[in-house]
Amino acid sequence: MKATKLSSLIGIGASLLIAQSALATENGAPTTAPGIYGFGAGFMPPVTDIGAFAVRGSIYNADKNLDGNGDDSLTDFSQSVKALSLTYLKMTEKTFQNASYGYGLVIPFVELDIDGKVPNAPVTVSGSDAGIGDIQVIPYILQWHPSANLATNTQLQIQIPTGNYDKNDTITTGLNHWAFSPAFNFTYLTDSGFEVSSSFQIDISTENKDTNYTNGIEYRHEFAIGQAFNDWTLGVGGFIYKQLTDDKGPASSNIVDGNRAEAIAIGPELSFFRPGLPLVSFHAYKEISAKNRTQGYSAALLVSQSF
Repeated sequence: MKATKLSSLIGIGASLLIAQSALATENGAPTTAPGIYGFGAGFMPPVTDIGAFAVRGSIYNADKNLDGNGDDSLTDFSQSVKALSLTYLKMTEKTFQNASYGYGLVIPFVELDIDGKVPNAPVTVSGSDAGIGDIQVIPYILQWHPSANLATNTQLQIQIPTGNYDKNDTITTGLNHWAFSPAFNFTYLTDSGFEVSSSFQIDISTENKDTNYTNGIEYRHEFAIGQAFNDWTLGVGGFIYKQLTDDKGPASSNIVDGNRAEAIAIGPELSFFRPGLPLVSFHAYKEISAKNRTQGYSAALLVSQSF
């Protein structure tokens, strides 16, 4: 049972766009969305004739927009991000460095709303947008199985600026720059069904040519720890997000050195898998700490199946 489950779990090596208005990174928008890698992060789909398809829906709500001290930078603030992503992953029989080779594609659709006021000033920040986000291609996935209880993979995600963008808009579905995101993921599952999964990723962004602004390097560590009960795995998950370097922009942008975004989130995580049926996973995260960005909560449901 364990071997069948592990070989069939899908670790979706992809991400959804979440545009978040704050202070670090341009307009506070993280380049790729956190909360993608939960249980089974180290496992890719099995080799099949067609490949694996996944649908992931998520919602993010925030009522705080925080500065570097963790204080509100906007009052009467609210933001919501609703997203639906379509993912395709294809693992092949080709090998490289004793790893199985695969590739993938992610197409996100997002609906964004934001509203707030600048403290002690007659200025309102509000806007909305909906449509396709920035598409991600995954030119390579390399999957290793060092032991019966351990699976690892590495991959490269390339985010293409396909979403709508206007530098004069408060919030948009696109970021107007490319991003290159190498990642390493692993899952360790004991014979008794105790699981530890984790993901490590950095985002390296190119310059936004319309604003001459370049995001600093962003780091994300995601994790899930739980216990399997027959077809169910229950536990906790979350992420640590931190901007490693300063943003760069024109002199008129008044970028402050060290003005970097960070956040920590945690919450319950649940997955279901039975051979022959789709894999289903769900989580609900609460951001318990944040600086230079929004703070709120998110929930996501993923359904995937190999054919």
